Amino acid sequence: MRVLVTGGAGFIGRQVVRHLLERGDDVSVVDLKPKADEGVHHVQGDLRDQAVTKKALAAGTDAVVHLAALTRVLDSISDPDGVFKTNMLASHYLLERCRELGVPSFVFASTNAVVGDVGRRVIIEDMPLKPLTPYGATKAAVEMLMSAYSAVYDLKTVALRFTNVYGRGMQVKDSVIARLMRAALAGGGIEIYGDGTQVRDYVYVTDVVNAIELGIALPASDVLVIGSGESVSMVDLHQITCEVTGVAIGKAHIPGKPGEMPAVIVDNSRAKGAGWFPEYDIRSGIEATWKDFLASQPSV
Repeated sequence: MRVLVTGGAGFIGRQVVRHLLERGDDVSVVDLKPKADEGVHHVQGDLRDQAVTKKALAAGTDAVVHLAALTRVLDSISDPDGVFKTNMLASHYLLERCRELGVPSFVFASTNAVVGDVGRRVIIEDMPLKPLTPYGATKAAVEMLMSAYSAVYDLKTVALRFTNVYGRGMQVKDSVIARLMRAALAGGGIEIYGDGTQVRDYVYVTDVVNAIELGIALPASDVLVIGSGESVSMVDLHQITCEVTGVAIGKAHIPGKPGEMPAVIVDNSRAKGAGWFPEYDIRSGIEATWKDFLASQPSV
């Protein structure tokens, strides 16, 4: 199979690329970053430029895995125009190129932020789209565009609504688990918004890779919530990380930020019904992530 992975030099993308190479696929990558993996055709460039899209997405491609995006919620609030152009316009160019070439499959990294703040209700695929931030709005807009291309042009589109992705290879990430890992290594601390009782679902990166593989293989268009199905509070996440690392990680409570939801609790039964099952719970995932951070430290 010939697969294009956008954002293929990023945290999730590199692991998707390695998995596809291991199973024998012909893999191309387009990313702002330089080439990260051997054995791939790499195009370095910005997908907001249609010439880059045309160069990266060639005739004969069987599937596009679209991971490239601006993902920081707070950055999207300060720069809504930038997040629109990167997330929405680039996605439109890719879908249009798929239509022109007859690419049969398009898998998109979406987010449960498309449904907005639903309190402590369990998030399912059929909830109305009511994003709270420009980031969530761009992801919801791409999902709507995918629906149209699926209906009118017979392009199979799969939106995978990821929760918080973490795991091996996240050393340069700025997400909460990466900050906890770095604090444990350095003997420092982290900041916690509010009282820390807000809950989130965390899904391990190899489980996400397996979900993407499923998305490529699905016979028809779909939307799937991809999360562990286990939500934990920030306070509990901090405690679990302290126990796993054996480090008393410091913490300071600060005021919450706009766009932050009190809870993300998801039902992943639809994805399970399609054949996907997460292998990691939060403790085993934190253990694996900590081992990876320790292994990445320079030897003395």
